[in-house]
Amino acid sequence: MNLSRRYKSSGLTLIEILIAVAIIGILAGLAIPVYTGYVENARVQCAMEDIRSISLVIDEYKTDRNSLPASLADVNYATFLDPWGNPYQYLDIPAHGCGHCRKDRFVVPINTDYDLYSMGKDGKSVPPLTAHDSMDDIIRANDGAYIGPATGY
Repeated sequence: MNLSRRYKSSGLTLIEILIAVAIIGILAGLAIPVYTGYVENARVQCAMEDIRSISLVIDEYKTDRNSLPASLADVNYATFLDPWGNPYQYLDIPAHGCGHCRKDRFVVPINTDYDLYSMGKDGKSVPPLTAHDSMDDIIRANDGAYIGPATGY
């Protein structure tokens, strides 16, 4: 009798372990996409704040010198990276013309002073915001009145 009692009270059965592993798998399957979405949203918000900050510095530079900086190096942001590890992009539109400036779905430039944007998660971008490579960009548009995802503009 002692021997049979010992086997009945010893540990978990294989079925119980499989159920526990299945429950953990289901919970992880639900939590990982939510966490990934949260992290991506935090990166977008960070890029938007960075663009706001850089815009303020560029505007201050313009006020002090009565001209826009030639590059982000002039305002000490040349090596500043977006949340995805890519450098922010800048174009002085009056100095370079609008050939490479960002354009909306009507092929109209989105800024008249300068373009400032992050190339987003994919690290690729082309001037039209409607192009696939530009869909995830975080942009400054309407001369700073809009800062956010290109898809929201």
